[in-house]
Amino acid sequence: MEEASLFSGLSSAEAARLQALYGKNSLRSGSRYGMLVILWKAIKEPMFALLAGACLLYFLLGEQGEGLLMLLAMGFVAAISVFQEMRSSRALAALRQYTQPLATVIRDGQAKALPAEEIVPGDIITVGEGDRVPADALILRANDLSMNESLVTGETFPVDKGGLADNERIYQGTTVNTGMCYAKVTDTGNDTMLGRLGIAIEESAPSTSQLQTWIAGFVKAMAIFGISAFVLMWGINYYHSHDLTLSLLTGLTLAMSAIPEEIPVAFSSFMALGAYRLAALGIVVRHPQVIENLGVVSVICLDKTGTLTENRMQVRVLYAAAGAGKEEWQDGRPWGDSRVLWYARLACEAEPFDVMEKAIVEAFGTSAGSSRYTPLRLVKEYPLGGRPPMMTHVYAGEVSNIAAAKGAPERILRICKMPEDIRGNWLQQVSGLAGEGYRVLGICSAVHEGAYPSEQDGFDWQFEGLLALYDPPKKNLGKVFGEWREAGISVKILSGDYAGTVLNVARQAGLEGTLALLTGEEVMALSPEELAGQVQRIQLYARMFPEAKTKVVEALKAAGEIVAMSGDGVNDGPALRSAQVGIAMGKKGTEIAKEAADLVIADDDLERITEAIQHGRTIRDNLAKAIRYLVTIHIPIILTASLPLLLGWRYPTVFSPIHIIFLELIMGPTCSVFYESEPMEKDVIVSRKSLFQGRDLPVTLALGGITAAGILVVYYLFMHGGYSPEYTRTLVFLTLLFDNILLTFAGRSIHETFFTTIRYHNPLVPLFLGLSLLFIGIIYFAPGARHLFQLTSIAPLHAVAAVGVSLLSIGWFELYKYLVLARRRKG
Repeated sequence: MEEASLFSGLSSAEAARLQALYGKNSLRSGSRYGMLVILWKAIKEPMFALLAGACLLYFLLGEQGEGLLMLLAMGFVAAISVFQEMRSSRALAALRQYTQPLATVIRDGQAKALPAEEIVPGDIITVGEGDRVPADALILRANDLSMNESLVTGETFPVDKGGLADNERIYQGTTVNTGMCYAKVTDTGNDTMLGRLGIAIEESAPSTSQLQTWIAGFVKAMAIFGISAFVLMWGINYYHSHDLTLSLLTGLTLAMSAIPEEIPVAFSSFMALGAYRLAALGIVVRHPQVIENLGVVSVICLDKTGTLTENRMQVRVLYAAAGAGKEEWQDGRPWGDSRVLWYARLACEAEPFDVMEKAIVEAFGTSAGSSRYTPLRLVKEYPLGGRPPMMTHVYAGEVSNIAAAKGAPERILRICKMPEDIRGNWLQQVSGLAGEGYRVLGICSAVHEGAYPSEQDGFDWQFEGLLALYDPPKKNLGKVFGEWREAGISVKILSGDYAGTVLNVARQAGLEGTLALLTGEEVMALSPEELAGQVQRIQLYARMFPEAKTKVVEALKAAGEIVAMSGDGVNDGPALRSAQVGIAMGKKGTEIAKEAADLVIADDDLERITEAIQHGRTIRDNLAKAIRYLVTIHIPIILTASLPLLLGWRYPTVFSPIHIIFLELIMGPTCSVFYESEPMEKDVIVSRKSLFQGRDLPVTLALGGITAAGILVVYYLFMHGGYSPEYTRTLVFLTLLFDNILLTFAGRSIHETFFTTIRYHNPLVPLFLGLSLLFIGIIYFAPGARHLFQLTSIAPLHAVAAVGVSLLSIGWFELYKYLVLARRRKG
């Protein structure tokens, strides 16, 4: 029966009027301090404190111009930090629009999926197994309904809502454990019980990731180094010059050059904007930090139904225990008058919500026996339960009650009385059907009088036969599995189905190798150590239940794998939450699965997982480029600010805080904007990279060291060539600025040369190059800027020499890439 024929619901005009009256259905905290929080985060950064110290010193020295420039720089640093935070926040806010839970609402007589915040008092909603209730509501009609109300009551056991007592309610934030219902919304937003109790609906966010921990540790270590260097340089300089304020400025210069405060900003920016871009492709990232794990996924575990299959079942075969024997479906022809189909129909809900039950009801509706069907009065239900599971409905009869059950065939055959050889024959039929890819159910019936047994197995069951349903595999399975294989990702199928059915789907999907299989019971019987020894080798798992799926995921994680788990059912929730990357199906997935997952595939297309992994690896690869760039450029800045003083050169320092902050203003946007816009490299999907892999770190350090050596050679030669400190400073600063431009372009790939990367499409390349040259022009040709930076005019030939040193310092890296690439091609 369609929802529209049961309830008409509100009209769109009524809903708009009520929303204007009651507001959005969301829990509102009333916080208005978002911008101030972002600004405070920028101000409390170590770099801002160092800038403030330098600014104060300049004013105390009476150098008003430098002081005002530092004040302006403080504003720029704060503005860039706020811009980046707001940019990430806007991306996350847009992402939340994608991740809003949907609710089924009857509007204008039609069932519609709307964002939960659009619900208003008076709406008619429907919720089913696995759904989260979007608002407080009064139950109008229910089927086999039980609720998990632990969020509002603290009660961990499911609450039966099937009695339909007067004013029986369901509450926002609670979840449907079994069954479904229609309900009329009574309260929304802060007026719900959840709102009145002041409880927020918590979404599980992943703990601090490995990369976040590494970044935090690295920045902290460099901050400690910067502070130590500040004290050391201050002491050394004061010992030689006895000038307290100049010594402080020298120490501050080195401390500012050492702190890589751009890295955490780059990380959050990359994750937030990457998640937003994925959402635009139909891949909703609920927790942006998970992109780090997405980029290094090594194993994908997949549920079968709804993930590997279309989740549109159809009854194809019936085996009757008595009478008709085997009956197969033929297109366009109705089923006969079958006892198996009759009892299967009785074992379903009156208004089914499960896709399998809908298929049974549809088949029965076309059968010859459907004309005599009149709904009997349901007097007792045994919900789906046990291992393997079954469910039972008991109806009132004229003399005795009638019980009908359906479930896993091995369970049904076990509880029905029959000779062992007959039971063995039926199990062979089950195995044959499962091997053809069917999902098989056993059907049984019983006549019952007196008190009901406590367990479903307690009836005097008579075996009626088998019912086989076909759920076609998704057409692109072979292609998708091939792409994952090329990407170095192994596949595991974790299904609740019969072993033969899982094997059939695996073969159709093109899984290679020996398809060994474990069942859920076998998984649970193994110790963690025993399972760890088998879990990487075995690809298929059948008759799996939630605890068994989670145990397999945990075993893979313990073996060092980065696990993605994809599923759509309530029973997939624990495994989705346990995996480093949980992936739920958006169309046919339950709300419980979506809430447990990190990613939601909007159109249920498995190819989206491939796209997500490609983008995850690209984002991680680009983040690695940004961090390599920052490490490389910081090395010459640190060494140029410290070595001359430590070595006792005639000009112990040519840089001041003004020069360092200018470089910081260039480096921040470069790493978090320029590199974030880099396109996917052609081989990013075929190799799983750590942030620094193989020779990456030594080459990065060598590049930074050789760049520093080139700058120090310029420094030394012009210092001993009789040139003034201003002239030497100008050449050194110019060389460093050209180094920065060349390093930015060289860092676009760790293995492709400039002549390849220049063809990469990055819309920010012209802007970056233009602004860099403009800044250089302003500094050297504008007298006021030249005075502030304590620079002077230089001979054109010396400027060319500075560019030449930069080309040599960075050019060797391009030659290295060319030779390594040529060697790879020969190999």
